Amino acid sequence: MKQALEVLLAGVVDYAGLFPPAALDMAAATQSYARYLGDPARMMLGRFVVPVVRLREFDDAASALLPRGAASEPWRLSALPGPDLTADIDLALKFNCRHWNESEIGHAVIDALEIKVSTTPQIAAACSIMPRQFASYFEIPIATDPRELVDAIRRDGGFAKARTGGVTEAAFPDAKDVARFMIRCRDARVAFKLTAGLHHPVRAEYALTYAADAPRGTMFGYLNMFTAAVLAWNGADESVVLSALLSQSPSDFHFSDDAVAFRNHSVPVAVVRDAREKFIISFGSCSFREPVDDLAALSIS
Repeated sequence: MKQALEVLLAGVVDYAGLFPPAALDMAAATQSYARYLGDPARMMLGRFVVPVVRLREFDDAASALLPRGAASEPWRLSALPGPDLTADIDLALKFNCRHWNESEIGHAVIDALEIKVSTTPQIAAACSIMPRQFASYFEIPIATDPRELVDAIRRDGGFAKARTGGVTEAAFPDAKDVARFMIRCRDARVAFKLTAGLHHPVRAEYALTYAADAPRGTMFGYLNMFTAAVLAWNGADESVVLSALLSQSPSDFHFSDDAVAFRNHSVPVAVVRDAREKFIISFGSCSFREPVDDLAALSIS
């Protein structure tokens, strides 16, 4: 894999195997994550995503799998609170206390919370009680201009999150709305993550679930998304970002040791690295193998 592609894809997949369409039980999801940590494609793996309400269930299922010892690297978790944010922050803090590096039940840490909001007061209220040890990701609606919401996230030091698909065609946002969201985040210098509908590298029509008779629809590609984001970070205008999101041709994307390129637009690897650190963080996916295996099968250079 070329260096620029490695930089573009390092830690991109936040594993959400508990969620549809995979909807695995906790034992299967934690076992899968443990297996992926030893996979040759491990460099693409990010956090394990879990609802706060299921943290005790996680303890029971993952204890035998978690690392231990002073030099251990913890499993990193992103947790989804429910309606009572104060109570769920407390549960997340207690989880971290239980799972220190010498813990008998294993080493893990929640370092991010993902909160669904639709108004600026909700963002301010959440940030006012959020401990600094958690990165706060705010999932916001993007069908209308999200400028005010993104600006509120910037003022309170949070991160944005946008939903990019689901198990029905109606769950996928318009590409124009995604491009606008990226530009708003770029202009406000707000980092973000994406979630759902990004199992495949390049935009095309795919089955929307794993059922034999699953409906099909056009899904975004994660290479499209991340290339579009680094183009935006490098100063591209909204029309170029939109073109990268909409492309269904693998030959439009090129990766070398020095740059990521879309058609005649090239981004130096140093800017790609900067964008991954400060701008586009990851995407949530109920599958890790699909994104990895589809990339391996794709003839791309």
